[in-house]
Amino acid sequence: MADNYQYPLDLRWTSQELGQVVAFFNQVEAFYETGVSRSALLAAYRVFKEVVPSKMQEKQMDRDFEKASGYSTYRALQEAKTSDRQSIKYQA
Repeated sequence: MADNYQYPLDLRWTSQELGQVVAFFNQVEAFYETGVSRSALLAAYRVFKEVVPSKMQEKQMDRDFEKASGYSTYRALQEAKTSDRQSIKYQA
């Protein structure tokens, strides 16, 4: 993971929307670093999709986030969607 990176944010979003997107990225970071509740990650994603409904923008944000942090939102979500465990963590 890269230290001191920036989230891919749109400065036109309201402060509430920024907080919702950051909360989703925080869940993805937790998935890679310490483990996360599967339901919490999926809930944060649902709120994220209210702010970023475009699939194209979501994919671009994932690419930018992975480039900056080394973490993939896509991989985290795939694990959350397919796992039957309540707590999930990235397994290298």
